[in-house]
Amino acid sequence: MTHTKLTQHIVDFAALPELPQIDDVFICLGTTIKVAGSQAAFRAVDYEAVVAVAQMGRARGATKLGVVSAMGADAKSSVFYNRVKGEMEDAIARLGYASVSIVRPSLLVGDRGPLNQPERPGERIGLLVSKWLKPLIPANYLPVQAEDVAAGLVQAVKAGQPGVQHILSGALQGAAARAAAT
Repeated sequence: MTHTKLTQHIVDFAALPELPQIDDVFICLGTTIKVAGSQAAFRAVDYEAVVAVAQMGRARGATKLGVVSAMGADAKSSVFYNRVKGEMEDAIARLGYASVSIVRPSLLVGDRGPLNQPERPGERIGLLVSKWLKPLIPANYLPVQAEDVAAGLVQAVKAGQPGVQHILSGALQGAAARAAAT
């Protein structure tokens, strides 16, 4: 993606470089245990790298943070994935940002090919089932397009509501179309 106000930094998360002065931080970093290869490797990405970037952003002057988490994130969960996501959310909430926007999408829909991610048969089945049962499924549990998650995150960070906001999938549905209409 290119934009005159956007600078992308490709980094080694084990040796993060110094960031320039910044206003807002967006973190859309995550993996799966299967792709990472172990729980420790998953935690290194979904907790350690996310928190490190958030800490660095705060140190470089950012006052607003937007981060992608997951539906079901809870630091007290017995499910490892949800627990790590919840611990990450708790850690970034304590960093002193004036505004923290945490999006919690359900099943993400989008082209994973450019990311070199393997096809996930379980997700494909979930998408098919959710299409058939859409009228019966609450909005927060429906699959959500990755572009809607991105647009919703940008809108929330721009709004800069003080404190910590959790934005669920239902509120993200159609966010890209709403952003394009304005």
